[in-house]
Amino acid sequence: MAQSGRRDAPELPDFSLLKRLARDQLIYLLEQLPGRKDLFIDADLMSPLDRIANVTTLKQHEVDKLYKVELKPIVSTADQLCFLIRPRIQTVKWISVNLDKAAGRLRRYKIIFTPQKLPEFFRENFLEGDQRWVGAAGGALRLIHSLYGPFSKVYGIGQCAKMVYESWREQVEDGEQKTQQPEIGNVFLIDRDVDFITPLCSQVVYEGLVDDIFRIKCGSVEFGPEVTSSDKSIKVMLNSQDKVFNEIRNEHFSNVFGFLSQKARNLQTAYDKRRGMDIQQMKAFVSEELKGLKQEHRLLSLHIGASECIMKKKTKQDFQELLKTEHSLLEGFEVRECVSFIEEHINRQISMIDSLRLLCLLSLTENGDNCLFALVQSYGIEHLLTFSNLKQMGLLVEQQPGETLTVMESKVGKLVNDKTAGKLTDAFSSLAKKSNFRALSKRLVLIPKSGEEYDLRVPRDMAYIFSGAYVPLSCKLIEQVLERDGWTGLEEITRMLNGHEFAVSADSQRIVLVMFLGGCTYSEISALRFLGRERGYKFIVVTTAITNSGRLLEALLDNHP
Repeated sequence: MAQSGRRDAPELPDFSLLKRLARDQLIYLLEQLPGRKDLFIDADLMSPLDRIANVTTLKQHEVDKLYKVELKPIVSTADQLCFLIRPRIQTVKWISVNLDKAAGRLRRYKIIFTPQKLPEFFRENFLEGDQRWVGAAGGALRLIHSLYGPFSKVYGIGQCAKMVYESWREQVEDGEQKTQQPEIGNVFLIDRDVDFITPLCSQVVYEGLVDDIFRIKCGSVEFGPEVTSSDKSIKVMLNSQDKVFNEIRNEHFSNVFGFLSQKARNLQTAYDKRRGMDIQQMKAFVSEELKGLKQEHRLLSLHIGASECIMKKKTKQDFQELLKTEHSLLEGFEVRECVSFIEEHINRQISMIDSLRLLCLLSLTENGDNCLFALVQSYGIEHLLTFSNLKQMGLLVEQQPGETLTVMESKVGKLVNDKTAGKLTDAFSSLAKKSNFRALSKRLVLIPKSGEEYDLRVPRDMAYIFSGAYVPLSCKLIEQVLERDGWTGLEEITRMLNGHEFAVSADSQRIVLVMFLGGCTYSEISALRFLGRERGYKFIVVTTAITNSGRLLEALLDNHP
């Protein structure tokens, strides 16, 4: 299961500092409104808040009652109200309306704004060209730099990555310079649009599957009755303190049940030790071991339930065929059969997101497709803007622009008026981008040699996260740059990825901070952990959001009838 890393791998810095700093900042802001107060919190801030300050901490700083912002009349009778919110016009209007209703009553208010949701970074930066988050990402690097010392080597690829690097350098130069021992050696910044293939592939490592099916939010997941075998849902924090989860989080799903079975047997053996104990031994067992065994048993039951739920959904014939189609597309094998499968998927209207995902994979691996009209016909013209967004991002590429656009123009013209069809045709023509996946795959050896048996129990490379079919491009780039100590020898690769690569280096440690701008998948994190174990690195992953195929495509939806 969770293999031990190399003995020369460095120790990670103490990242609890970041949590304490965020908590201290919140407490400072709350204390600026002295006395008892009620706190109103944006719904999407509740989980992040719980990670840095629990209810007990808030009570200690005179927060009386907690309310979720629901845009309803305020029912609090407190004389002081504090609002912890995102800077949204709708929420601020709601507060101002309630201020008017409280006219004539002496009440004190405080509004604490937090930054907009970083998960929106992907759409706003890469689709809409809104660069306001560049400074925020640079500020995050500056904070890490100030707490853990200067970075020795900084690598990056992508236009946004370069801007974030420049923003960070400006903030460091403008700030107070402190001399301290560096704890992080290498930093690697990478734009999400450098590698779209990886997040579009089905995840098959345990943590990725849990995210796909149950949606992990802020490091925790809510398991429903289908997992808990009761009428209640249970919220579980997924981290290294969960011993069961920590052993299986990076494992290919085919290995998970074997581990869980062995874990159940080990727990039973530990419980059986009670037999034949005298009173003193039983007392020691109860005080030292029993509580931990019960907690481990509870978590084991939950992960078995989650695995069974995943198994029911992922062992269906459709999923197996879907995986086969993905792997064939990645390998460039039986493409005609893949196109037929995708067309059938679209015609059956199984899932629009899945259809888009498969079509985007086809476009990126084969440098184009001609199934766009089938999408419009199957899912409706209200999604035309979505298709335009995908085209603008380079996720949908037309194989033969001239011929295909003519066909598309004539067919779309039957669905919408001529004026709209003309605009869409112009948009599609001007937004076409070319994919270089096949050439990149060959040069970086992203596809392991076919015909060789791949033992998922003892993986030999990062391809295990996709059942041995594909090494994630993003992680392969990081591996190659660390190996070469820069981009030398990768000039052709960077040219095919539209450049914007950079490298600033000096002597460094074997701790690597990787910042994904636009989102990162759990599969990529698992791949980097594997690389770290094999090469003696410790990876720290910082990202604007955790993403997967569903979240990535949902961010580009524009279905206005």
